[in-house]
Amino acid sequence: MAGAKTIIGIGLAALGRPEYINVKQTAVSNKSEETFKKNAFKVLDDAYEQGVRYYDTAPSYGKGEKYLQEWNDTRSHQGVFLGTKWGYTYVADWELGYDGKHEIKEHSLAKLFGQWEVSKKLLPNLKYYQIHSATLESGVLENKEVLEKLAEIKSEYGLKIGLTSSGENQKTIIQKGLDVVVNGEELFDSFQVTYNILENSTNAILKSALANGKTVIIKEALANGRVFENENYPAYKNMYALLEKLAAKYNVGADAVALRFCMDALAPSIVLSGASSSSQLEANLKAYNFKLTEEETTQLNELSVESDFYWKERSELNWH
Repeated sequence: MAGAKTIIGIGLAALGRPEYINVKQTAVSNKSEETFKKNAFKVLDDAYEQGVRYYDTAPSYGKGEKYLQEWNDTRSHQGVFLGTKWGYTYVADWELGYDGKHEIKEHSLAKLFGQWEVSKKLLPNLKYYQIHSATLESGVLENKEVLEKLAEIKSEYGLKIGLTSSGENQKTIIQKGLDVVVNGEELFDSFQVTYNILENSTNAILKSALANGKTVIIKEALANGRVFENENYPAYKNMYALLEKLAAKYNVGADAVALRFCMDALAPSIVLSGASSSSQLEANLKAYNFKLTEEETTQLNELSVESDFYWKERSELNWH
């Protein structure tokens, strides 16, 4: 693994439910729950065999939390550490083409209590417990009762408490999280952030967080599939050309280059693969096989777009 500082983990967003926000269709054509479970367990088994040790899920990932718990309980692997979240509820109920929001946000104390009762079954391998998509609008970072309950969970179970962020206010959310203190101690130990070639506006604040001992977990490193050449995104032709050139040079796919960019530009603690099949996972893990030069990292970094544009475009993506 080339002595990489960053490790690659796997997120279950596309493994636990039949549809996900993405440009490309999921790798699983049969959408039955039985088929999805079988595929999820195969990907998790293959991931472990290939050295993956961090697994990240959430209640809103359909059956993701349930799958991870059952897989973890039946395998009894050594060295596995898990992360989950609270604050979103999956409501699409496995309905394909669901007409409405697939997940509903609620950052209330009652929701924290309810979801923690389920999530704590992932103990003792549960290491990261995170607020799912903290926002300024939900007020969760100012909710004294919620923050005190999280501090209580942290103290009682020895967990790392984190938050995940999305949207053009990611920098503000991270800073507010870094400033939260409960009972004289900083509450948040980890920050799971959308970061990729197109959206890397949080680079400076994340490097500061890393320097201060925080865990940084990168999600959506493939920009929900937008790093793959697509005629619907002509504005990204320069990115596609550079990714094709680098992929050929290093004998990998564009996905591995995109993951490697995150590793070399930021050196985060963990970069998540969102693979929905074992073949996708294998391709993602090739990011361990090479290192981008400083010039190549800079060239990719210069392809970033304004945050407001990035998030507007993301909001227009469909669930597949």
